[in-house]
Amino acid sequence: MGHIRSELAKAIPDMMHHREKIRNIGIVAHIHHGKTTLSDNLLAAAGMISNELAGKQLYLNFDEQEQARLLTINNADVTIVHEFAGDQYLINLIDTPGHVDFGGDVTRAMRAVDGAVVVVCAVEGVMAQTETVLRQALREKVKPVLFINKVDRAIKELKLTTELMQKRFISIISEVNELIRRMAPEEFVNAWQVKVENGSVAFGSGYENWAISFPYMQKTGTTFKDINELVSTGRSKELAQRAKINDVVFDMVVRHLPAPTDAQKYRIPHIWKGTLESDVGKAMIATDPSGPLAFMITDITMDQNAGEIATGRVFSGRLVKGMEVNLTGTKTKNKVQHVSLFMGPERLMVEEVPAGNIAAVIGLSDASVGTTISTSPDMVEFEEIRHVSEPVVTVAIEPKRMGDLPKLIEVMRKVAKEDASLRVEINTETGEHLLSGMGELHLEITQYRITNDYHVEISASNPIVVYRETVAAENPEAFEGKSPNKHNRFYVQVEPLPDAVVAAVRDGEIHQGKSFKDIKSVVAKLVEVGIDRDEAKGITAVEGTNILFDDTKGIQYLHETMDLCIDAFKEAVNRGPLAGEKCYGLKVKLMDAKLHEDSIHRGPGQTIPAMRSAIYGAMCLAGRSLLEPLSKVTVNVPQDVLSAATRELQRRRGEILDMTQVGDLNTIVAKVPVAELFGFASDLRSATAGKVLWSTESMGFAKLPEELQTKIVGEVRTRRGLKPEPYDAAYYSG
Repeated sequence: MGHIRSELAKAIPDMMHHREKIRNIGIVAHIHHGKTTLSDNLLAAAGMISNELAGKQLYLNFDEQEQARLLTINNADVTIVHEFAGDQYLINLIDTPGHVDFGGDVTRAMRAVDGAVVVVCAVEGVMAQTETVLRQALREKVKPVLFINKVDRAIKELKLTTELMQKRFISIISEVNELIRRMAPEEFVNAWQVKVENGSVAFGSGYENWAISFPYMQKTGTTFKDINELVSTGRSKELAQRAKINDVVFDMVVRHLPAPTDAQKYRIPHIWKGTLESDVGKAMIATDPSGPLAFMITDITMDQNAGEIATGRVFSGRLVKGMEVNLTGTKTKNKVQHVSLFMGPERLMVEEVPAGNIAAVIGLSDASVGTTISTSPDMVEFEEIRHVSEPVVTVAIEPKRMGDLPKLIEVMRKVAKEDASLRVEINTETGEHLLSGMGELHLEITQYRITNDYHVEISASNPIVVYRETVAAENPEAFEGKSPNKHNRFYVQVEPLPDAVVAAVRDGEIHQGKSFKDIKSVVAKLVEVGIDRDEAKGITAVEGTNILFDDTKGIQYLHETMDLCIDAFKEAVNRGPLAGEKCYGLKVKLMDAKLHEDSIHRGPGQTIPAMRSAIYGAMCLAGRSLLEPLSKVTVNVPQDVLSAATRELQRRRGEILDMTQVGDLNTIVAKVPVAELFGFASDLRSATAGKVLWSTESMGFAKLPEELQTKIVGEVRTRRGLKPEPYDAAYYSG
């Protein structure tokens, strides 16, 4: 092992400069479809672990929680050398999580790679998270290829004949292609379809170390009939010698997934909105190692010895040990102390990493996930990494020893920096330290890390669901908000935004913030999704899924005061009047204003409370209500425990959306409120005697049933230290 490793250590620094022979890839799939086992086998190709242990060692699950729970929690990166058609290729591989709670890691990994191996289980087929991870890849213009895994199980457990097996494969391939057709960027809908005949689909068993593809069948003369016979008679080792998994999968990667030099031509305009004709724009399109440095951080991990390690993609220029770099968008500079490549849990130290590669850097202590690093001080930042779902479950955390409080606050900030899907709220007024995540498991793992990795003993509240506030309709007349000195008045109307507008904001087609560089295209997008053109021209700020429009005409001094109005709008939509929760899908229209001529009388202390009261009062008139987060739950159960599983879902306000049957296996798809899912895993296992596989994915928010509104509002307000009944409009009229 050491011998091959030292050979690799010599070869890799040179190979990093051959950009057309680099492949940056992610392995993505639904949970338990075998990504990590497959990755292990691919590592055996690099001589990093023994072939005997491949698939059993779970080398990339080097976190002890990952090994205990048998699932991938973090992205794991590794660099491999593969020989194809007489040439050597450098493959940077990221193994990503499949569990819905860690979907943020998948999204971030997709920014660093150009291609994805989508793994689908031959027995279970395309599942909820398969669709989610594929959507995340295609949204980042990452090209997919397909690996149908666990074919050994399909043969042994489903007893499939060669004909039935091929039928099963065709069904999976057409489902994946249908998803690509639906979600791929327009220009790639046809080009990115996966096909058996061109070798962009492979079949195999990560656990048994074998794989096959059509080109490989032609090369070796192996047929599906041979595979069926060898697997069903227990001669998989013989098959693994004839059809080596690493050769088949890496041949497919090299042949079908793009080099950085090709991918960056179409990915850069998509993920970076700066001027393509600028020096840095040209350098990134050309993957030019001699241009200005453009590096985006997609992951941060903590190493007990080395400290913070920032991993990301070098799009142009080179990262050199000792160089000083700018954190774009700030005036901060950091010094690169070490540059390396990840080899699973170890790192290979190098002097520099040129454009087109994935690098690990020590020294960028002021950066966080999503930060753009450059040698050019005025480089435009990369587009924000947009997550498919958002945190919907919260726990309040406190240290067991009060002396640990300063350390806990520092640790919570660190874990939020490592995992951009977590939200940390440290409220110095109430003394609450809130941790919000994607689900129960996400928060459990984070609490485990705080205690075991950072050595702070904590106690946590029961999980709390994160709600959203909205309004039922438009308030018929503008509500007047007065400043404390009564010299300034703002008149506001609110109404729900159309669903298409909310979707455009969530997908990043309408950007967050207040300064719209290309206002014409923003207005055009708003008109396209259903906003009146005159109203669209007044777009002033976007915060979350809420938009502020200025519908006033020629108000004196308003221009000078508008920044304060925006601050008040942000404050109001981030802490709504009903229960202090964030607002969702709210259109706020400033209709009129009366302002004092002397700027001293319209400072922040006057303007912000007046505008905030106007928004709150308008929401009261428009009929406030709470929205609750929903999950799409997919449950696979045998026929004999089907009714028990269905009962368990319906008991939790679940609505069955779909039911299908393949052989004895039933798949139930249901819509269930997140609030009802606590403890669901253990109850479902008990009800079905453990004969169940299930997964969830976010379905956004829906109105909380009327009969629960008063109760939940009261509970949330009491928890926040507010009186149980919300204020009415009269309270805000000042």
